[in-house]
Amino acid sequence: MEASTLSLFVAVLALFIGIVALLRTYREPKKETDGFNTKPLKLQAYERLVILCERISLPALISRTSSPDLSAREMQYMLVGNIKQEFEYNTSQQIYVSQAAWESVRNLRDQTLLIINSIARTLPEDARAHDLNKGLLEAIMNQDNAALHTYTLDTLNGEAKKAM
Repeated sequence: MEASTLSLFVAVLALFIGIVALLRTYREPKKETDGFNTKPLKLQAYERLVILCERISLPALISRTSSPDLSAREMQYMLVGNIKQEFEYNTSQQIYVSQAAWESVRNLRDQTLLIINSIARTLPEDARAHDLNKGLLEAIMNQDNAALHTYTLDTLNGEAKKAM
């Protein structure tokens, strides 16, 4: 083979290899969906879930919704309704957070509802909102709800820091 034929063969081979490599890069699936970065959405979801946890904590909920002229039963319905509304408003955030984080938030909601309903059942029919609120605050001082609240916040904060 002559030198010119050999150099032509090498050039064609290099061109062929370049074209194949270029075609492979176009055929490979993209790492991000259409260049859309979900990181800000994930961080916003963690932020909103932290706010949710703070809003459904019993001390914050009681101070925000307390009304002395309500009966204990009316206060119970108001607290439960408020928690359900807050949770439903943030349900879509589960798309952006881990399963463990979402389960932690759901457990906090369920535990808080359980405490409200349990304390309300122990009160007499003529009890006032103040009686329910007092019972709830005493219960969270003696139970693990505060620990669950702290655990949920720690889970959300830790995962948000990993996402940063």
